Amino acid sequence: MEVKIGVQYAPRELVLESNQSPAEVESAVTDAINGGDKGVLSLVDDKGRRVIVPVGKLAYVEIAESSPRPVGFSAAR
Repeated sequence: MEVKIGVQYAPRELVLESNQSPAEVESAVTDAINGGDKGVLSLVDDKGRRVIVPVGKLAYVEIAESSPRPVGFSAAR
C-alpha cells in the first residue's frame, strides 16, 4: 500500500510503501493527531525503515492501494 505524507513548508511529499493495511495506517494517523501537537506520526515502510513526522507539521496523509506500474511501451489506441 502506498502512503503519501504532505509536510508543511516542504516542497515534496514523503512517499512510502507499507505492508500495513489502510485501516492500520489510518488508526496510526488518528492516534498521532489525537495525541496533541507534541505527538509524532511514526510509520514503517516495507523495507523496515521508520518514517517519523511531527504532527504539528502534517499537511495531509493520502492512503492508497498500490497499483502495479506498467513496464515497457504500450500502444495508445
